[in-house]
Amino acid sequence: MIELDGATGEGGGQVLRTALTLSMITGQPFRIANIRANRPKPGLMRQHLVAVQAAAEISNADIGSAAVGAQSLQFIPGKIIGGAYRFAIGTAGSCTLVLQTLLPALLYADAPSVVSISGGTHNSMAPPAHFLQRAYGRVMAEMGATLEIELKRYGFYPAGGGEIEAKVSPCKRLQPLELMSRGERVSGYAESFIAGVPADVAKRELAGVKAAMGWDDAQLMIRGLPHDQGPGNALLITLENQHVTEVFCAFGEKMVTSEIVAKKAITQVRQYIASGAAVGEHLADQIMLPFALAGSGRFTTDRVSQHALTNAEVIARFLPVSIAFENQGLFSSCVIETK
Repeated sequence: MIELDGATGEGGGQVLRTALTLSMITGQPFRIANIRANRPKPGLMRQHLVAVQAAAEISNADIGSAAVGAQSLQFIPGKIIGGAYRFAIGTAGSCTLVLQTLLPALLYADAPSVVSISGGTHNSMAPPAHFLQRAYGRVMAEMGATLEIELKRYGFYPAGGGEIEAKVSPCKRLQPLELMSRGERVSGYAESFIAGVPADVAKRELAGVKAAMGWDDAQLMIRGLPHDQGPGNALLITLENQHVTEVFCAFGEKMVTSEIVAKKAITQVRQYIASGAAVGEHLADQIMLPFALAGSGRFTTDRVSQHALTNAEVIARFLPVSIAFENQGLFSSCVIETK
């Protein structure tokens, strides 16, 4: 039984999600205390409970009496079973974080799987669905994984109501990968998604991107969505490079101007471009686990967050790997090796 302290490092839900994924794959049970101890509302929120229940269902695990608000949990996994699964968060809690808990594990299932998750697809506390499709999905494909992620319906905070479906084929072994440089830029574009929000909001956001990036109108797109999928607004900037694709986002909120939303997204993009690193802060955090499962890998990133350091610590509890970060000036490198 691996004993984990949820207050470690940044003390959020990542400790739990990473533990669930690796427990399923390695067959090692774990017990966690102080779940999300450093958050304003500690314990399992609805999306975390669904992640636990979903992991338990696909791996025939024993989870005892897990409930919303619980600050401790024991997880004893069984065999990972492929098949058709459907999970509902019931709030605007993140579909993408639940899905990312399950995807690596389903690569080790005995048969292909189709997973549908309903809830929030675009909110400020999690990667949006497009990030999974374009950035995370591309890295996983490069490593030999066959997965297809489809956004069926958008779900913004606070209403939720979105849906993501993923099709996953078993993968005997992920291939090691090195992402030390991003390569030449192939394309760059910005999209403003609006549902039940005036078109002027999108126009002003994209005008901000145009002025900052010097892009032409063909690279700026308004994505109007049905009103019943809102109200909601998300600004996404996608940079497709030779070796990696990155997605940066900012979200419209009440009392926040379109210009500020644009500035938030542009600030992230400029930091990434200036660093010269292959991957951004959030993608670095997400690919560490599959790199560790492959046994080795290297990448450069514009920033090593406390979130990433915490993630690395949990990964090393389940897998015989060492994860080392080294500052290289404007960026940092991460090297993952089998012990």
